[in-house]
Amino acid sequence: MIKKKLLIFILLAIVSFSGAATNNKKINSTKSKFIKSLIKEMTLEEKINQLNNVLSGGDPDATAKKEAAWVKAGAGAVFNVAGANLARKYQKLAVDSTRLKIPLLFGFDCVHGMRTIFPIPLGGAASWDLTKIEKSEGIAALEASALGVNWVYAPMVDVCRDARWGRIAEGAGEDPYLGSKIAAARVKGFQGSGLNEGRSVASCVKHYAAYGAVESGRDYNTIELSEGTMRNIYLPPYKAAINAGAPSLMSAFNAYHNIPATCNSWLLKNVLRNEWGFKGFVVSDFEAIAELIPHGLAADSMDAACLAINAGLDMDMKSNIYIKELAKLVKMKKVKESAIDEAVANILGVKYDLGLFENPYLYCDSVKERTDVFTSANRNIARDLAKSSIVLLKNKDLLPISKSIKSVAVIGELANSRTDMNGTWIGLGRGEDPVSILEGIKSKIPHADVKYAEGSKVRSASSMDEALEIAKNADIVILSMGEYGWMSGEGQSYANIELPECQMILFRKLKKMNKPIVVILSNGRPLVIPEVADQSDALLETWFLGTEGGNAIADVLFGDYNPSGKLPVSFPESIGQLPFYYNQLPTGRPLYERPDDPLRSIYRDIPNKALFPFGYGLSYTQFKYSGLKVVPDGKDGLIASITLENVGNRGGEEVAQLYIRKIPSSISQPVKSLKGFQKIYLSSGEKQIMKFNVSKDDLKYFKEKEGWIFEHGTYNVFVGGDSENTVKGEIVL
Repeated sequence: MIKKKLLIFILLAIVSFSGAATNNKKINSTKSKFIKSLIKEMTLEEKINQLNNVLSGGDPDATAKKEAAWVKAGAGAVFNVAGANLARKYQKLAVDSTRLKIPLLFGFDCVHGMRTIFPIPLGGAASWDLTKIEKSEGIAALEASALGVNWVYAPMVDVCRDARWGRIAEGAGEDPYLGSKIAAARVKGFQGSGLNEGRSVASCVKHYAAYGAVESGRDYNTIELSEGTMRNIYLPPYKAAINAGAPSLMSAFNAYHNIPATCNSWLLKNVLRNEWGFKGFVVSDFEAIAELIPHGLAADSMDAACLAINAGLDMDMKSNIYIKELAKLVKMKKVKESAIDEAVANILGVKYDLGLFENPYLYCDSVKERTDVFTSANRNIARDLAKSSIVLLKNKDLLPISKSIKSVAVIGELANSRTDMNGTWIGLGRGEDPVSILEGIKSKIPHADVKYAEGSKVRSASSMDEALEIAKNADIVILSMGEYGWMSGEGQSYANIELPECQMILFRKLKKMNKPIVVILSNGRPLVIPEVADQSDALLETWFLGTEGGNAIADVLFGDYNPSGKLPVSFPESIGQLPFYYNQLPTGRPLYERPDDPLRSIYRDIPNKALFPFGYGLSYTQFKYSGLKVVPDGKDGLIASITLENVGNRGGEEVAQLYIRKIPSSISQPVKSLKGFQKIYLSSGEKQIMKFNVSKDDLKYFKEKEGWIFEHGTYNVFVGGDSENTVKGEIVL
């Protein structure tokens, strides 16, 4: 009887799966027929217009008349339009003015929130909480769609190993595995269960490819990578985002193998289309087609258009070169009309999936703009992710602070700044929206004597007298240090990422008073802070946490939330170590062997290790790892199990991390590579066996001239709370 029921269940499952597959084929067939039919009706000029992404100048009836002319001509997309009524006005212009009534895409840089601002992406990555990250992007999509936006230029998935690059703030840090998981979570958050829901938006993954590898951390700079490094380190997050359903990508400014990504057919055709089977469209970055001229590949705008379209770049952002040059290039037979047809089909396919042909005004609902934006529910979700993003770097039994404390001195310009809590790329966030650190602290301990003094500005000195006076009479000093919110992001590369001397002078003066000092770092990148790390009594990395930042920081300071964040990027000991990352290749003279021998791969003046390593983060409790066991899974993969125990006196969350290394290998492998992580909550005294499944595919690596390969042999397995402090095991597969 049981076998009969099981057989019936299997047959029903097969029928159901077959039905779903058949239904998907019908949907795709209907979509394909619709788009082919529409393209047949289009003139060459109408096709080319669809490849144009116009920068909005405001209201098309007033300040944006030039942009309105492009829309009337049939432009494919407009970006920086925000507001349901404004979007409706543009959409009506497109639909009413064009012969075929093709609707517009409305693009916007929704990097970490639209109106409710979440932690910067690097901060959110520090949560290692894929569920919360996905949920935050769901709220960003809800607000963006209510404000007329249906296409967001996010997520940024560039792996970055050099903290001098300002745009490290926009990504998930230095690791391809963590970056891939977060890329997929962000795409799923933006797109929900379907693009035509009216509350989901199409994601645009950027910047394809390896923009985070720019030399010396200088924005827009060149990169120099082997194909193996590109494949093993930098490409995986893009592929993960595409596998999660991302329908568009943005090409990068940089060149790869001397060919800018904007016209790099290896990236845009060989890898993206032929290998990965990508069906969506690729848009250039801002005026990047025009930049092929200073890159030295194009003599003029006609050359630039020819190179880009023939390489597989579908849409031109802002430079308007396609709309000026493509028709001439077709007539000259330098560009086939079929190449333009393909680009148009890719763009129209995304519009179809968004439901815009059925209802062009799906994202132009002014009622949703009033009901779905900047709500208390949205802010609660922002606060939840913000708390999880804070990393406790040091604690000499000072935190959490008792709420019965009598007096607190809060010092530093950033502590009293709302606008800096937003960080970079703040969508439609407002400077007055966030809760400041000072406000968060005061709300948590309303009966305490909380005094504030600036002490020092971020980059220039001010009077320290008041700060030193309030510190003298306080039970504890909370010192806010770091960067202004605008000091990370695009165009914000710095050769020096140390804290400015004006802040350090204040820190040293306060330290001499022998008061317990909690340092709160607000920053969009790892900073070089060895003195602060050594001399502070407690140190919190809080990034830029967004709208609810001050409340989230107070939740951690006073113990309402036990910090659980882990670093998604290494903090270097010195600027001279950059670029710095945990998963480096070994040398023939290893760092940690023969410690008395100077002829090793070391610096002679500083420790050759991270100040705080990748994956690092403390808690108000302690966790113990023991009993690591590694067995084969029967499919050339492995299963690792380890006992995790909370040996402290309060409950807390821990991110257990698994790393592997194949040794020996046919090519040199990183000393460790992250291949799994789990975040769980354990009560005081509770223990749990953690299991990690690492598949054969997870163990593959790219070898030039051979492709992706798996090798049998010995694998080292490391499990622990960060990339350095691990329990080691071994298995032969």
